[in-house]
Parts: sequence; structure tokens; C-alpha cells
Amino acid sequence: MPQLPPENVQDYPRPPALEPVAQRMRLILGGATVAETSRALRVLETHHAPTYYIPPEDVPATLIPARGSSFCEWKGVAAYLDVQAGGLTAPRAAWCYPAPTGAFRALAGYLAFYASAMDACFVGAEKVIPQPGDFYGGWVTANLQGRIKGTPGTEGW
Repeated sequence: MPQLPPENVQDYPRPPALEPVAQRMRLILGGATVAETSRALRVLETHHAPTYYIPPEDVPATLIPARGSSFCEWKGVAAYLDVQAGGLTAPRAAWCYPAPTGAFRALAGYLAFYASAMDACFVGAEKVIPQPGDFYGGWVTANLQGRIKGTPGTEGW
């Protein structure tokens, strides 16, 4: 599988962009497949690692609605879900936008996952690391350059 091309997170747009993902995505929890797809979408926003969204029909894991919601100025209101797979439960490990706004309507029902809550997440053959911090859900891959938001002191960028 080809290596991911270099990308600089400082070159990502604001407002964010939505685009299809060419690579196969795979997520594992408790040794079981949480999701596997070649139909993912990703959101690119200045200083953020890409956030990947997976169609619900490509998620065999059990998803349970969780308490709370959050608001994104670009996408609208997010709902959170607990993820069950491989005998484990990862609380609030996934989120979706049931009725996204504007340019992000294509994300309706698609699911994003915190890489930190999974055993492993892959973009193509590359294992990702979670975006720094405990709020943002981006996935960091070796091809990313630039300063990624999320560590203490970067939240206000």
C-alpha cells in the first residue's frame, strides 16, 4: 500500500474541508473489528490532525447512546456513543452529527472515533496516534507536518 503523502496541518483550511479518504480504515477494540471501510470521509481544519468519519453500515461494533452533546460551529450538534467490541466497552469513544449543517451534510450519521479509546486505528497500513489533548478527535499519521493543536496552551488557536 502506498505511503501517505506529506501534508502540513497549517495548510489545512478554515473553515474546514470535507473530503473522501482513499485509504482503507480499520479500528480494533478488544481484538475485535470496530469498523472497516474504504468509504470514509475526513475533515481537515487548520492546525488539527484529520478527523475520520466512517459510514455506520461499516461499523459492526455495538454502539450505545451516551449522555451529553457538544456543538461545532461548522458541523452543528454532536451526539456521543459508547463502543462495545471484543468484550470491552469504551465510554463516549465515538460521536456523530445526526443533522450536520452546511457543507458537512454528507457526514449525517457517519461515525468518528477517538483513537485513544481503541486498541488500534489504521489509515491504510499505518497505525495512528491520537491527536494531543483529551478533546479533539484527530488521528496523527507520520506524514503530517506542522504544529498540531491539542496540547496545553494551544486550545485557543
